[in-house]
Amino acid sequence: MNDSQPLAPADAPRPASAPRQAPAPAPSAAHPTRSTTFGPSAVLTPANGITALRLVVTPLLVALIVWHGPSWWTLALWAVLSTTDGIDGWVARRQGATRSGAFLDPLADKVVVLGALVALADEHLVPWVAVGVIAVREIAMSAYRIVVGRHGVSIPARRSAKVKTLLQDVAIGLCLIPPVATHRDVLAVAIWVAATLTVTTGVQYLVDGRRAGAARRAAPGGLTAARDGRGPS
Repeated sequence: MNDSQPLAPADAPRPASAPRQAPAPAPSAAHPTRSTTFGPSAVLTPANGITALRLVVTPLLVALIVWHGPSWWTLALWAVLSTTDGIDGWVARRQGATRSGAFLDPLADKVVVLGALVALADEHLVPWVAVGVIAVREIAMSAYRIVVGRHGVSIPARRSAKVKTLLQDVAIGLCLIPPVATHRDVLAVAIWVAATLTVTTGVQYLVDGRRAGAARRAAPGGLTAARDGRGPS
């Protein structure tokens, strides 16, 4: 008598195997969690230090323009000041944006640009009218942003505003290059192109502000929803 188990027929159904469990998905690298060094309320940050340094050095730039006019040393200092405008923003994005930085950075930008333009106009290198147009726009838009900000409206940044800043920097730089500074027509064209785009971006901000205000009033939660938005510096 054979004690072995009988063989199953070839057509007999096989027992169903347990379904395989799918491996757990690995943490996605497409959405890493970025840790920040400083919180929104921080004041003593490297980015703010760079911004403060720009404010401190601006009187030296103005003095060089008034005392020496266009020169390679003045141009070098201007290049440093205009370049650090992007450096402090880059540092702030890596280490954490702060409310103090959001106030100081645009303030430093306007002080540096307007200080240089006033000194250039005093030396009769650029027309006072163009400088006045730029100054009125910059001051008016700063006041406008403060007013709408108190009502919870955040105006989004535009790429044209960065182009405007670049054109202002280039126009001022041209005025400080000794071989170019003698061509007053070229300087006038450069500064008026910058002034035109400066006014254009100001109008765009006014329109964006009205739209953002309307969206705030229409959004559920109103003020809270508007304050969650991200605005430009």
